[in-house]
Amino acid sequence: MEELLLQNLVTGDAEAQIRAATQLGNLSSKQRHSLAERGGMLPLISMLHSQDFEANEAALLALLSLAFGSERNKRLILKSGALPELLSLLQCRSEVLMELTITALMILSSCKANKLSIASSGAIEQIVDILSGEYANGTGMNTNKDTITISMQARLDAIATLHNLSTCHHIMPSLASSGVVFSLLQIIRFCEKPSQLVEKAIALLDDVVSSSQILLKETASSCGAIGALVETLEEGSMESKEHAVRILLFICQSCRENYRGLILREGVMPGLLQLTVDGTWRAKTMAEELLLLLRDCSSYGPRNQQSRNEVIEQIMQEIDAEGEEVGGSTALRLLDKLSSSIQCNL
Repeated sequence: MEELLLQNLVTGDAEAQIRAATQLGNLSSKQRHSLAERGGMLPLISMLHSQDFEANEAALLALLSLAFGSERNKRLILKSGALPELLSLLQCRSEVLMELTITALMILSSCKANKLSIASSGAIEQIVDILSGEYANGTGMNTNKDTITISMQARLDAIATLHNLSTCHHIMPSLASSGVVFSLLQIIRFCEKPSQLVEKAIALLDDVVSSSQILLKETASSCGAIGALVETLEEGSMESKEHAVRILLFICQSCRENYRGLILREGVMPGLLQLTVDGTWRAKTMAEELLLLLRDCSSYGPRNQQSRNEVIEQIMQEIDAEGEEVGGSTALRLLDKLSSSIQCNL
């Protein structure tokens, strides 16, 4: 079967090539490796350039099959010249082809050897543009009839692709200039907070701001960013809340004088207090650290560390004494206690 498929791919007519590409997924892993090394990759890449939708789709599915679980084939696909064709398909008018192409880039970008090539090709900018287009009108809905609306899974794959690329330090400048922060913040602002899409978007935002001071400053100064993070702290999933408090902590640590008051005025305290009660150990630790920063900007230093720790420990003990859930008058009482000491320093 492998021999016949290879023959049809290399020497067959368009119909035979499409049939062979469609059947490629039935081969074993060993057979797929063999077919790729014997020249089966180039005909598939040529099919990507075809004006025939069916040929494009069959080739993309075949390349996905070859790439899945094989670092060697992932490298070979790029070395065989697939990247320009994939980028061209990102701009096509077919939702199906766009989504398959995004999935292909996600899988190919998971290979360390491919990351720099993909980043330098302009793929980051195109992916960010696709994500931004979904929220361009500021409502969280794509109302532009000239823009293809992609599925939720495709958006998740697009974010995963950017996440794969962000693990390479040399790619950070490309991410910084791509507008990725704006795109991720739009998702966080306009999507339902307890959703997988917001989880993935805020996780990526967390990663990039922790690796780049430029992206941290851009996030902190973006209109609505702090408010969106505070909303996520209150309404997001536990995973999203952990990322939100970490980003807010980074922002406050970067310049307490500028951002402490802004964070407080967005109403961070109820969500922050709740996180100290029911958050993960990591989230609780960061929430307590942020509470200290918000409480007293001027005295944040080694000399007053003990007194600050005593205050936060006392409040945490009171929260624990009230039981596992902070609500109603309890939350208000504890919030007032913290706010009274915070507001006098604003």
